Amino acid sequence: MSSDSHWQQVYTSKATDAVSWYRPHLDRSLAFVDALGLDHDAPIIDVGAGASTLVDDLLARGFRDLTVNDIAEAALAHTRARLSARPAEQRLQCRVGDITTLELPQAHYALWHDRAVFHFLTDAARRDAYVAQSARAVRGGGHLLVATFAPDGPERCSGLPVQRYDADALAAVFAPHFTRIDDAREQHPTPFGTTQSFQYVLLRRRTAPTARA
Repeated sequence: MSSDSHWQQVYTSKATDAVSWYRPHLDRSLAFVDALGLDHDAPIIDVGAGASTLVDDLLARGFRDLTVNDIAEAALAHTRARLSARPAEQRLQCRVGDITTLELPQAHYALWHDRAVFHFLTDAARRDAYVAQSARAVRGGGHLLVATFAPDGPERCSGLPVQRYDADALAAVFAPHFTRIDDAREQHPTPFGTTQSFQYVLLRRRTAPTARA
């Protein structure tokens, strides 16, 4: 089964609150966003958003330029339905597709958020493609917030293998283009009464050096 077929099946066969990664609110991510003090017009993309309520909470904070991405159309359909009653000026852009190959605006986003996509990229070539994509799409001085399973987290999720990271290893993957400015761990309580260890890193996009005369 292809990756898009796998996730399409997940989001058509299970309730949005019946998957291990479900949280009513992404509190750890929101704490990072609040600390950044971004302008409400700052472009933000939530990569692998699934049916997450992060976008709801960002809209409630006054953010107006939001993009949600997922490889499964069914996941974003849940989000569109949930937000259908929002005012027109608060509507968001939904982008279906594999984030490693999706066409995105260059040097555009002030914040790239990813909770639990990157750790599914167990192939080095796809990890490199992801890093290159984020480096192209995040503006100089913009931020990348990535969360993966920590070293003591699960080895598999939704039947798929994952790559686990500590803060140093995760930051190092993005080091050619981003500088780590913060990190945190989280014990995520699943809907099934278990816990999963997550590792977050917050990084800033390096700006290109000024050319010398």
